[in-house]
Amino acid sequence: MKNVYTTGEVAAICKISQQTVIRCFDNGKLKGFRVPGSRFRRIPRESLLQFMKENEIPVDHVDTGKKRILVVDDDEAILEMLFELLERDGRFEVKVARGGYEAGILTHEFRPDALILDYKLPDIDGHKVCQTIRANPNYIGTKIIIISGVADPDEIAELKTAGADDFLKKPFQIDELISRILQLVQA
Repeated sequence: MKNVYTTGEVAAICKISQQTVIRCFDNGKLKGFRVPGSRFRRIPRESLLQFMKENEIPVDHVDTGKKRILVVDDDEAILEMLFELLERDGRFEVKVARGGYEAGILTHEFRPDALILDYKLPDIDGHKVCQTIRANPNYIGTKIIIISGVADPDEIAELKTAGADDFLKKPFQIDELISRILQLVQA
C-alpha cells in the first residue's frame, strides 16, 4: 500500500487534471508537502483520502489496483455476460448501466477508467454520451470503447470525432475487448 503520492498519481486516482491537483494543493484544499529543494509536491495517503471524501470522489478504489469499467448497453444478456467475464478476469471492477442517462449518473459516481458503450441506446445514443463525457474536464482520462452491430465507416468516424477512443463491432471476442481496454487504460 502506497503512503505518499505525486500530483500525477493523485490526478489519475481522482480522475482530474494534474493542474487541478496542483491548484488544490496551492490553495490548501489538498494537504501535503513540497520535496525539499524542489518544486515537487507530495500528498500523504490520509490527506488524499480526506480530499476525496470532501469532494465526493469514491475512495474505495485507491488501493485496489483494479481498473474501473462501466458497461453501458440496453441488452440485458450482453450486460450480464460482460459483467461476469470482466469481473472474473480479476483486473477490473465493473458496473453496468442500461441507458445513456444512467451512464451519465454512474460516470459521475463511479468515475470509470473506461466505458464500454453501446452505440444504439433507447434514451440517449452513444454519440451524445461521448460528447457529454468529453465536454466535462473531470473525465479527461476516461476512455470510451464503442460497441455496436452497426459498422458504417462514416458513423464510426463521427463517434471518434465525438470522443470515442476505439470501436469494436458486435459480435466480438472477449479477449479482444480486454486487450483493447488494457491498451487504452494503461497507455
